[in-house]
Amino acid sequence: MFVKVCGVRNEGDVAAVVAAGADAVGFLLTESVRRVEPEVARQLAAAVPAQVLTVGVASGVPAAEAGRLALAAGVDALQLHGAYPREAFEELAGLPLRLLRATTLDSGTELTTGAYGEEMLLLDSPVAGSGERWDLAVLDQARPQGHWLLAGGLTPANVTAAVRAARPWGVDVSSGVESSRGVKDHALIHAFVAAARAA
Repeated sequence: MFVKVCGVRNEGDVAAVVAAGADAVGFLLTESVRRVEPEVARQLAAAVPAQVLTVGVASGVPAAEAGRLALAAGVDALQLHGAYPREAFEELAGLPLRLLRATTLDSGTELTTGAYGEEMLLLDSPVAGSGERWDLAVLDQARPQGHWLLAGGLTPANVTAAVRAARPWGVDVSSGVESSRGVKDHALIHAFVAAARAA
């Protein structure tokens, strides 16, 4: 089970994510309560072991700007979060970045991982980072293919059941491991990773 913890903002957060055994750590590079400046993200990413994927997350900005921010942050990968078209991923294809496509599930969502040139697909709730859960039953009629991550309202208490219901390749968490909005709780990070792997 691939586990990504998103929205980390300081050295303590990074250390907790790495110690918990997560596979990826995400830095919000665009407007968010969890946003960090690219130079801060670069310093934090530099402390992450090579086996842990560092991901810059961008939303609401043009693809070129997202790419610029990710390169400035020195991360391994860029996650375009939102209704980005195939052309956005094509625009970024020449950069030395692995690509993740994060979106919500609706009738028009392309569910094959790699369809836009991305390595991973992330399915999130309609309001990213809100902690809102969504109806996983819709996955019975629309099953993603390939390396895809489940996100949206996951917590240490519900991730095991969610994984069993949705059968994703991986999971992503942000608000579900926070003591208050934008503030990570390191004990919850450890509990989440353990619960996800137990599923």
